[in-house]
Amino acid sequence: MVLVLPRGGVPVGFEVAQALHAEMDVFLVRKLGVPGEEELAFGALASGGVRVLNHELIQYLRLSEETIQQVTAREERVLEARELLYREGRPPVPIEGRMVVLVDDGLATGASMLAAARALRPSGARKVIIAVPVAPRESCEELRREADQVICIATPHPFGAVGLWYEDFAQVTDAEVCKLLEQAARNTAEERASGDA
Repeated sequence: MVLVLPRGGVPVGFEVAQALHAEMDVFLVRKLGVPGEEELAFGALASGGVRVLNHELIQYLRLSEETIQQVTAREERVLEARELLYREGRPPVPIEGRMVVLVDDGLATGASMLAAARALRPSGARKVIIAVPVAPRESCEELRREADQVICIATPHPFGAVGLWYEDFAQVTDAEVCKLLEQAARNTAEERASGDA
């Protein structure tokens, strides 16, 4: 099955799921962004209550425990609300015993993907594969300790940011996420009905 990290990972993961004729579901991860520099992640939260922290960055920036807890609480609320919005009443797809391909639109620090990979292990995934179009080589190497396989199509140096490696890196909307998740669920139902899945 393919698990996609919203929002940017959904269009990429949709194409991967189509190519593999695999079931697709959303797996929510929220960056824990440094106040005032939210794109700089000092950690991440994943579905299932997993929190991953970058202790070196926290120490370097001298982030207080109070700040860490405030950002965590805010992002937990967002994660819960998005889970309700994206699922539209559909239950999570069972993960236990399955090979899971985790997909995002790219990695910068890799904190979100790290949280997702760590959250999958207790869920009983048989094998965890991380697949992204672009990432820094160091981020891919770090994730190899957490996943059975890591596929990074491009590892440019210098890296810069994920958006630099796309012709169109427009923000994916919640409506687009819901539409693609609904289409993926329909595709899976059709394949099962025809005996292909």
